[in-house]
Amino acid sequence: MNLSLNVSLSENYFWVDKMNKAFRSPLRMLIKYTIVLLLAFPSLKAQNSKGQAPQKPNVVFILVDDLGLRDLSCTGSKFYETPNVDRIANEGTVFTQGYACSGVCSPSRASIMTGKFTARHGITDWIGAKSGTEWRTEKRFSKLLPAEYVHELSKADVILPEVMKANGYKTFFAGKWHLGEKGSYPEDHGFDINKGGWEVGSPKGGYFSPWENPSLPNVKDGENLEMRLAKETSAFIEQQKDTPFFAFLSFYAVHGPIQTTEAKWKKYREKAEKNGLAQNGYVMEKDLPIRQVQDNPVYGGLVESMDDAVGEVLNTLKRLNLEENTIVIFTSDNGGVASGDAFSTSNLPLRGGKGYQWEGGIREPYFIKIPWLKKQVKQIDFPATGADFFPTLLDFANLPLLPKQHIDGVSLKPLFENKTLKDRELYWHYPHYGNQGGQPNSTIRYKNWKLIHYWEDGHDELYDLAKDPYEQTDLAAKNQKETQRLKAKLLNWLKSVNANYPVPDPEFNPELAHKKHQNNVEVLMPKLEKERLNFLRVDYQPNQNWWKSKTTKD
Repeated sequence: MNLSLNVSLSENYFWVDKMNKAFRSPLRMLIKYTIVLLLAFPSLKAQNSKGQAPQKPNVVFILVDDLGLRDLSCTGSKFYETPNVDRIANEGTVFTQGYACSGVCSPSRASIMTGKFTARHGITDWIGAKSGTEWRTEKRFSKLLPAEYVHELSKADVILPEVMKANGYKTFFAGKWHLGEKGSYPEDHGFDINKGGWEVGSPKGGYFSPWENPSLPNVKDGENLEMRLAKETSAFIEQQKDTPFFAFLSFYAVHGPIQTTEAKWKKYREKAEKNGLAQNGYVMEKDLPIRQVQDNPVYGGLVESMDDAVGEVLNTLKRLNLEENTIVIFTSDNGGVASGDAFSTSNLPLRGGKGYQWEGGIREPYFIKIPWLKKQVKQIDFPATGADFFPTLLDFANLPLLPKQHIDGVSLKPLFENKTLKDRELYWHYPHYGNQGGQPNSTIRYKNWKLIHYWEDGHDELYDLAKDPYEQTDLAAKNQKETQRLKAKLLNWLKSVNANYPVPDPEFNPELAHKKHQNNVEVLMPKLEKERLNFLRVDYQPNQNWWKSKTTKD
């Protein structure tokens, strides 16, 4: 498609976006879908040369919840075993600097769907988190009141599944949604079928049936949730094998509660023992203990269950001879939970984890398999984010880009063709306190520089990720010129997108804050160490029936 046509489509889309905001649903939605279809129509006429990519490739997008970069055997774990996910990495392209757009789930997921950074779409915390004065009920005794944030995807956005649907794709969603309540479910945002997506962000009722999910009825007691989602996805693929499809498999795993079968627990308990048990599993981060070792056998089993489910879908594609014309994406929405929640894994040597501003909180497995490429680029070091999936998929599906929508994302397709992309600024905005110990902050990365601005006291951290990928040496004081330059860029960008900010809490009590911190050091830390060793006991019994994974005839 020539440049002039792309410009024309972009300008048309700009005015469609303006019109969307001027009308109420359902008229607004009708206009939106109609115009997107009209904009896409020229691409349907394009012809591919013999032997090149399919005109309308299928897409399977696999999103894992809370999976850290180091939680896979192919990314360096010596504890977890993930042969099926490893297949995607080995057969596709690995982005070594792939980022989620936030350290927590809902903002990252919204960025994948919209192609926008979090401060721009406004969903800056996990939906349901308390903000403003309501935050005080959490009794965290923090200096700031977290910023207000948007609680559902905007209907004014034309999100990824809507564009795919408008261009003849059958669209399917399975698993965790967490992007709005009823009225803002997957089926309200372009997915033809929804299996398991609703406002709840964790597997309510656990990972073994019977669970509680209005979009995923229970069928068999003891059934594994992740395998059920995979089988639903496989059934959809089989039904649509002769027509283009966009399947989004969004696992609830490996979010807490961490649960597994007795057999998988036993396997990983023995492996942990064989690897040699560390005397201590935690150190203190600023506010909470943070895990230093991967030796939790229950979490190991949960990771493997997720991998088994991935294998189910990959095997379906192979059985149906769909591998060669199906794009497969694998990624996570934030870093592994090393602190807070279930304290289940370690992201070392990356610093931090879920909820944190350091690389352990936002660096992710980021794999894209384009099977028809003659010369597969095995590794790409260009910094990529969740916002880039939207334009990249459009580009590979031979659909026109919509730059007024995916404004913060870029198509990564040129990198697969051994071309280059311009350096750009990446932005994160988390004006909240994470359940895992993260502080209100905003971050910019440009080239190898990463600056983190903290809203509690206004101080900055500066890291050279090329020389210091694990963020051990803060250069802000030594390199004040770069610090001020990046800080100015960051603050100007936040202002340009009308970002929300935290505010000082006039009721902040430093004595209560200190007492809370001492409790984390003197009570919580020893409790976690004891719990860690309990998981590794030969006679460990989580409950009478291993979270219902053992079923009985009576």
